[in-house]
Amino acid sequence: MATAKPDNPVHPPPLAIGGEPSPAPFVLGPNDPRVRSLCDILTHTPTTELERVLSSCGIVPVPELVEAVLCHSYSSPASAVQFFRWSGRSLKHTPRAWNLMVDILGRNSLFDAMWDAIRSMKQEGGVLSTATFASAFGSYCAAGKIKEAVMTFEVMDRYGVSQDIVAVNSLLSAICRQDGRTADAADFFDRIKTRVPPDADTFAILFEGWEKEGNTARAKTTFGEMIIRVGWNSNNMSAYDAFLNTLVRASQPQEALKFLTVMKSNNCLPGLRFFSNALEILVKHNDANHALALWDIMVTGSGLVPDLVMFNAMISLLCNNQKIDFAFRFLDEMPFYGAFPDSLTYNAIFECLVRNKRAREAELFFREMKKNEQPLTPSNCAAAIRMFFDQFDPAAALEVWSYLMEELMIPDNESANEVLLGLAEFGRLSFATRYAEDMFNRGIELRFTVIEKLKNSFQKAGKLDCYNRITRKMKQQ
Repeated sequence: MATAKPDNPVHPPPLAIGGEPSPAPFVLGPNDPRVRSLCDILTHTPTTELERVLSSCGIVPVPELVEAVLCHSYSSPASAVQFFRWSGRSLKHTPRAWNLMVDILGRNSLFDAMWDAIRSMKQEGGVLSTATFASAFGSYCAAGKIKEAVMTFEVMDRYGVSQDIVAVNSLLSAICRQDGRTADAADFFDRIKTRVPPDADTFAILFEGWEKEGNTARAKTTFGEMIIRVGWNSNNMSAYDAFLNTLVRASQPQEALKFLTVMKSNNCLPGLRFFSNALEILVKHNDANHALALWDIMVTGSGLVPDLVMFNAMISLLCNNQKIDFAFRFLDEMPFYGAFPDSLTYNAIFECLVRNKRAREAELFFREMKKNEQPLTPSNCAAAIRMFFDQFDPAAALEVWSYLMEELMIPDNESANEVLLGLAEFGRLSFATRYAEDMFNRGIELRFTVIEKLKNSFQKAGKLDCYNRITRKMKQQ
């Protein structure tokens, strides 16, 4: 197929066939002085003067120079035609130069001129190829002329080019690139499949179209036909990926899991691309149950190796769904896959323990984090301090604060306010005084509600003088 191009590109990708880009031939770069000079002539010279200026410019056209100039002439099709004719008087154009000319004309919807070029290529002999027609398919489809693209396929054999599976796939791909036109591609496929047997690429192209359009019903039908016609083959990963992605994106994860189970039994499990995409979608939908089932099918006994990003996504999802025991299981499994937990991993689990008020486990896990040099986030510090005070463990709360100040050196306002609130609630007013003075020295700001709480606590204890000392210190900052 011809690689899709934007309107009037400056430098198009190499022409391609069979659904994959062709290797790029040697092409002179735009900084070559001859290329710059000729492109400047084509851009700024009136067409009536163009041949005279080209003939007097002193530049001798050679094949790679002609190809380079044509690559930069998509926005000037009339000038490109004249340049092509002028250079053709001095050399025999390469097949690539001819194909570029066909592509320039087609991309500018100059279809009559495009066909004139194709007929001239036939007369030249040996320059027409599937790539030529793939370019025509792409141009017609980009212009919304699907019927004309199909008619172009039907006349290929008259020009000595085989209507083989590469040509079929090129046309299917060109149609499927257009929004909402996969049904037209499927109609063409239904008409041609008895004449030209499909291959795995054929179905992969259709699946990508159904995936883009979210058409799960047609995707399932196409999947059934693929199994009948080409069977199970572990090399068809792109087809399996696109089909399963269609189901997952359409919020049918249960259906995707059913097909996955069947695929696995036939040794045709998709690869990490699908696994990663599907996991991302399930995380976005906060669907922990289906994510767990997906993980078990994809990883258990398959040889697939999930990476740190995937583990972190899974652990965060499990923690968000209160499945902390599963999260610990994944944490323990990570080293076996060469994925070592980082601060994101640890903070997700710690935040879940704090949120669920599992104080003893949070305290032990916090110490493990310190041992492994995995820093807590400031928000997790503040939440942990609040939780530890609520769970009657002020020592653990102050341990977190000390860690924050001594090891992370972060003057966190939120954590500081939680420390003073907790100390006031526990009646630890001497501690509150000492910590408050240290906080003021660090430039930490206290909320009004915290100051009022301190005032009430000191007043009840008959220690307003201590409170006044704190406020004087605060005003000095």
